[in-house]
Amino acid sequence: MIVLASKSVARRAVLEGAAVPFEVAVAGVDEDAVKASLLGEGATPRDIADALAELKAVRVSAKRAGLVIGSDQTLEFEGRLYDKAETVEAARQRLKLLRGKPHRLHSAVVVAKDGAPIWREVVSATLTMRDFSHAFLEAYLAAEGEAALGSVGCYRLEGPGAQLFSNIEGDYFAILGLPLMGLLDLLRRHGELPA
Repeated sequence: MIVLASKSVARRAVLEGAAVPFEVAVAGVDEDAVKASLLGEGATPRDIADALAELKAVRVSAKRAGLVIGSDQTLEFEGRLYDKAETVEAARQRLKLLRGKPHRLHSAVVVAKDGAPIWREVVSATLTMRDFSHAFLEAYLAAEGEAALGSVGCYRLEGPGAQLFSNIEGDYFAILGLPLMGLLDLLRRHGELPA
């Protein structure tokens, strides 16, 4: 049995698209408190993605049989961690901040079994936004609306958000929030997918 410890629509879509059978069990982690604690200890945005993925996987794995997938993604811009925008206005300000500059996404995936992590991977990607016009930004936000709040960067690369970028370096699935190739290999080795 495969369990995804996430309520993320994008992560579910990645697994469904790859024809991976799974169930969903939300971990119920207070991510803000964990991030604040880790930042206080000097953790990097990459480390925070890894720690949150592990916490989600282990928490669900302690209660559920099978392989539990925990995943998290952080956005790092100019050395600082950014969380999801809570309003469309906050998304507007975030996109203005990122406009014309590169930022990094760190996507972590941890698989746990019987309450302990058994595998992990953190994949980072660098995305450079183009210097888009104010008119484009307003049209983008009008079209995306609340959907822009679903990702830490205020974009869906699999949707209209692709038009925000001039250059992307990194794994597509990691950008969507779930590094997939290594995970599929692990699931095959554990007999959860055909070899």
